[in-house]
Amino acid sequence: MKLASLFSGIGGFELGFHQAGHNTVLMCEIDQAAREVLAARFPSIKPESDIRKLKSLPGNVDILTAGFPCQDLSSVGNKEGIWGSRSGLVAEVFRLVERSKPEWVLIENVYFMLHLDRGRGMQVITTRLEELGYNWAYRVLDTSGFGLPQRRRRVFILASRNGDPRSVLLTDAGSLEPSEFDPSLPIGFYWTEGAFAAGLTSNGIPPLKGGSAIGIPSPPAILMPDGFVGTPQIEDAEALQGFPRNWTEPAAAIKTSARWKLVGNAVSVPVAKWLAKKLVRGATYNGASDLSLSAFSSWPEAAWSVGGERRAARVGQHLAKKRRVPLSDVLKGELKPLSARASAGFLARARRGKLNFPGGFLERIEKHLERITQG
Repeated sequence: MKLASLFSGIGGFELGFHQAGHNTVLMCEIDQAAREVLAARFPSIKPESDIRKLKSLPGNVDILTAGFPCQDLSSVGNKEGIWGSRSGLVAEVFRLVERSKPEWVLIENVYFMLHLDRGRGMQVITTRLEELGYNWAYRVLDTSGFGLPQRRRRVFILASRNGDPRSVLLTDAGSLEPSEFDPSLPIGFYWTEGAFAAGLTSNGIPPLKGGSAIGIPSPPAILMPDGFVGTPQIEDAEALQGFPRNWTEPAAAIKTSARWKLVGNAVSVPVAKWLAKKLVRGATYNGASDLSLSAFSSWPEAAWSVGGERRAARVGQHLAKKRRVPLSDVLKGELKPLSARASAGFLARARRGKLNFPGGFLERIEKHLERITQG
């Protein structure tokens, strides 16, 4: 299949599709640091810089992908919604879809889009797809269900003019075995939070983020079994998204810290690869028992519309028979010690809040603080 990619970032969709045997014919990305990465990793394609200046897609495109900006839809963003100054660029996606009419359209964004403004963004996107003559299906997919030890939920919306997107997106459904907080295993958490959320993840990390509004990286912390608390190196962060280590190194020519933002905003490669494979060997989906979407007061984690009939789907965020790689198998670089200031700040917020932490967790953070303060 021929892929056209909008908001390409560092090429998560493209790399996954290439690994599945497909080809990219167009990429578009406005961030200069990201374009440095794309130019180095996909040298045969010159990235376009501004979606607003694209008049149409190449005539041989089979599928269009668009991980459009999430800042206005994220739970930690400004929450302006689907028509915010950045997320509102999704309108440019539909302009190109209407003009070029690709057979398939694949849209990705943050999980919080299901809930912000009562799911207004989902209503806008799905309604517009129907107006343009597309059947659609969407599903929340968690990166941890694709083998990587990162708990990262994203909404993937797949639409087709003539095909059945359910056969691609809503089959191969499984569940991930719950992970207990075992002190003999690493625990990932957000050291920048603590009062209302901590992102505690057993034998993994919470979702990588793009960093602060002014570009300061904020990788998650990891409490190791021996009590040491540190943050991963950028190369391990790349691996936790499914990229080869040093994939974003070309971005350092623009700004070294930009690498964290690019990795945090990327599409996880194994998820893209799975979708790319399923596009050519999907299974039959039986939705006879699915309930009408109108019966739900909020957007469920999966749903579909074929022939104008909207129904909720009973599928999970993970794949059948897929097991997560232990975090220690991915971490190759030495962790950077979490500073005394960062550790003390997390503990102060945790004590003020009302979160329930695993037994001994905060005490182990306190011991880490004592060790780095004394020596």
